[in-house]
Order: sequence, then structure tokens, then C-alpha cells
Amino acid sequence: MKKITIAIDGHSSCGKSTIAKELSAILGFRYVDSGAMYRAVTLFFLRNQIEFRHLNLVQESLKDISIAFKMNLENKLQEIFLNGENVEIEIRVNPRVASAVSDVSAISEVRKFLVKQQQKMGEEGGIVMDGRDIGTVVFPQAEIKIFVTADAKIRAQRRFDELKSKGQETTFEEVLANLEKRDSIDSTRDDSPLIKSKDAIELDTTNLSREQQLEFVLKLLNEKNATMS
Repeated sequence: MKKITIAIDGHSSCGKSTIAKELSAILGFRYVDSGAMYRAVTLFFLRNQIEFRHLNLVQESLKDISIAFKMNLENKLQEIFLNGENVEIEIRVNPRVASAVSDVSAISEVRKFLVKQQQKMGEEGGIVMDGRDIGTVVFPQAEIKIFVTADAKIRAQRRFDELKSKGQETTFEEVLANLEKRDSIDSTRDDSPLIKSKDAIELDTTNLSREQQLEFVLKLLNEKNATMS
């Protein structure tokens, strides 16, 4: 198959990362979790006590951040490294990161810093990237754009179950409140808000299994491939 660019956007915990990972594995494309990049920057700021509102300090600190993805040869999963340190687990389970990542993502300086890197990653195509502005800002010319959504309570339950399975103590109410806060910030920020691109196909995963979600995307991909042949 031609090395196209596939942009998958959507709300938190709607299943977009799972879809993107499975799709990249099937196609042999590179997978990039843009959300992990924002989480890594957030972790750096928290560790170094960078005040998000001090834009000059934020801008200055970005030059000290190096982000890379490396494949774990044992589990065949891609993991993110912050200044050479594997932070894949910490950015997922640290509640402070979860609470602050949307605030950090709303900072224009941070977005410009990461979008530039993301665009460079996709210069040669053959990439599946998920996030919140991939089809609108990072790759507006992507051959395939998918916008994933789901009912907020369903998404909160999925996230709650995930955190519990990793041993993190929290409540459903806390998870739902955090998710709704992130939705609000992501959708209303001035720089690159979370919106559905006009040419994106919507996928509501509320009542769909993982298999059904992947089936939907593969059908869409086959239809696109047929028009490109």
C-alpha cells in the first residue's frame, strides 16, 4: 500500500490510540502518539517546577527538552523517552500529569515546539498519528482523517478501569471530572482547539468493541485505497 498519512483525532479515552496502534501494526506504518509528547513535556515542567503561566520561562525551558520514541523489542511496543529516560509508564499513571497536560497543551509555545517535530516525523508518509489537532494542524493534507468520539461516561469508565488495572487509587467521579475538564480545555483553547476537520470521518465508539472499531477503519482504508489505485 502507498505510504499515506493517517490522522486520528478525538477526545480523551475514546479509543483513538488503540485504533492507531493496531492500524499501524497491520499496515507496517510508523505510529506516533502525539499525546504522549505533550505528557512528556508536562512531566518535565512538573519535575522542574516550571510555572505554566510564565511564558518566557516556558519558552526558555523547551530548549532543554529532548523527546524520542523507541521500540521495546520485548513487548514490540513503542515507548517515549524524555531526555534519554523512559517515561512511558510515568506519563500514563502520574495523576499530576493527567491533571496538568491539557493546560500545558494549550500553551502556544509548546504546541509550536511539538508540531514542528511531529511534522518532521511524517515527512515521508507511512505514518499513523493520533492526537487532537493532527488532521487540522499537523497534517491538514492527510489522505485519511478520522475523528473519534464517545459518550463521556463511557470514556471515563474505560479510563477508570485502566487506572485500576495499573494499581492506581482513584474514583470514577474523579476520573470523569478530570476528563470533562480536559474536554473543555481542549475544545476551547485559542491555539489549535480540538475540532473535527471538515473532511474527517467520524467514528463514535460508545457502543463498539475494539474489533468493530478496527473493522470500521479498515473498511474506510480499503475504500480509500481503491480510489487511489
